[in-house]
Amino acid sequence: MKKFISTVKNIFSIEDLRIRILNTVGFLIVFRLGSFIVLPGVDPSKLTGSSEGIFGLIDTFLGGAFSNASIFGLGIMPYISASIVLQLLTVGVPYFQKLQKEGESGRKRINQITRVLTILITVAQGIGYVTATIPNEAIMVSKPLFMFSSLVLLSAGTMFCMWLGEKITEKGIGNGISMLIMIGIISRFPGAIIAETLSRGTSGMLLLIIEAAVLFFVVVGVVALTEATRRIPVQYAKQVVGGKVYGGQRQYIPIKVNASGVMPIIFAQSLMFLPALVAQIWAEDSDIANYIGSTFSDFTSWQYNLVFAIMIILFTFFYTAITVNPEQIAEDMKRNGGFVPGIKPGAPTADFIDNIISRITLPGSILLALVAIMPAFAMMAGVGGEFAQFYGGTSLLIMVGVIMDTLRQIESYLLMRHYEGMMKSGNMKNNPSNYAVA
Repeated sequence: MKKFISTVKNIFSIEDLRIRILNTVGFLIVFRLGSFIVLPGVDPSKLTGSSEGIFGLIDTFLGGAFSNASIFGLGIMPYISASIVLQLLTVGVPYFQKLQKEGESGRKRINQITRVLTILITVAQGIGYVTATIPNEAIMVSKPLFMFSSLVLLSAGTMFCMWLGEKITEKGIGNGISMLIMIGIISRFPGAIIAETLSRGTSGMLLLIIEAAVLFFVVVGVVALTEATRRIPVQYAKQVVGGKVYGGQRQYIPIKVNASGVMPIIFAQSLMFLPALVAQIWAEDSDIANYIGSTFSDFTSWQYNLVFAIMIILFTFFYTAITVNPEQIAEDMKRNGGFVPGIKPGAPTADFIDNIISRITLPGSILLALVAIMPAFAMMAGVGGEFAQFYGGTSLLIMVGVIMDTLRQIESYLLMRHYEGMMKSGNMKNNPSNYAVA
């Protein structure tokens, strides 16, 4: 406890870090306050106040702003969609590949295209959001006027959330966009704990303690999965420049076991709602359609979880393949005078790295699939639906990833000022800054 108090004092004794933390807290408060501002023309008392399916997932990310018909009802989700689209385009479209290689100017151009695409996606999603989630009895003005004003405000709200995220990244601590998602998820956690406690009552305190213990070990497992890396040794040749010898040391390239993060779960979860939606079309004329619809509407069924897990494994391989380029890594190593001991530079090195990625991606994808279906197991074990969402899935992975990234940044500030770090070793394990990336 004394070490923790000492670390907190060290954190706030660094002026730059203190200002960044306070800025981050201020921006997050603004974001949370905006999620309670209802769109003009809506009667809040007539809103359902809850969302299910993919809408429930989005509502979790936005901390309830989606179901509240808030001006932040879409939050930064359109920006994330636009970023994913641009990321995929940089893989298959030569124009975007060229922009990615142009350095700072190319990144600025990609950011401009991303912002324009975000506005277009916001308008498209806004139309669906207003028509599908806000009941007609809750609208107090004419429908055309409400539609126009809502699209303008939702677009402005999304752009403002983007601005908040950029400001957190620039003047705060951590990745701004990720912080906005995380604070939305965490905002639901106290309510989930209260609901679970009330449902258990005084007679079920032992079960509540067991649930908390299981949740702790699940979080530890997710942290291990998020931080697990396979280090590839790289030897750099000695070079004499101006009478000084450079290089000659051994460094490492860290390849993450879960290099794709939460994207496979997001992709798979988006597609898992299609069977139930399509089955509804023929539900009245087909028993098979009724069976498919009922099965894939229940995310605790073994059929749903089996298909969900298989899709996550496939998407993990796909997303890892488009985000980690062994040829590019090998080329950068060769250009910088580096080589993997025992492996020839160039194509053999690329094949060696590709084999390692393939071997670690399989167990990583299986563990990721297990994490994704953990909430279903928690519900089958009797955990409340809202509290069970924190036993795995996208929410837990995002929270762990963002918190670990923020802790690394705080750790770097402490070490730069020669303070003892937040871990006993004074340096967080598997910190990417410890390794050289070719």
